[in-house]
Amino acid sequence: MGKTARDIMSTDCTCIGENDSLVDAAKLLAEKNVGAIPICGEDDRLKGMLTDRDIVVKAIAQGKDLSTTRAGELGQGDAKTVTVGADDAIEEALRTMSRAQVRRLPVIDGHRLVGIIAQADIARNLDEDKVGELVEAISQ
Repeated sequence: MGKTARDIMSTDCTCIGENDSLVDAAKLLAEKNVGAIPICGEDDRLKGMLTDRDIVVKAIAQGKDLSTTRAGELGQGDAKTVTVGADDAIEEALRTMSRAQVRRLPVIDGHRLVGIIAQADIARNLDEDKVGELVEAISQ
């Protein structure tokens, strides 16, 4: 059997809490130098993803107060959040990332967030042709 999502994911899956402010979320995005971060509930369950674009379009452009608006109010909700199972094959992660056009994919085990797969993780573990297809799909 080939490698699974669990084999290639980063276990540093820093979350923003669903009740944390957008100021905190923006600081965390900057600190981690990423454009998207998982939103986690008090129960360690994935509640969605929050992107830097969400903060700009859904908060700043709407005149919301970044210090009082919570991350959970803004992020793409759980039903829309694209994930991969920890024991799914890398190829499944690749297909999911391509289809959803995302660069970072939360890895879940049951309902718990256990890791993140980034485009670079895929690049290190699949042949160049498949990586090229992913980059092309994400860049559309």
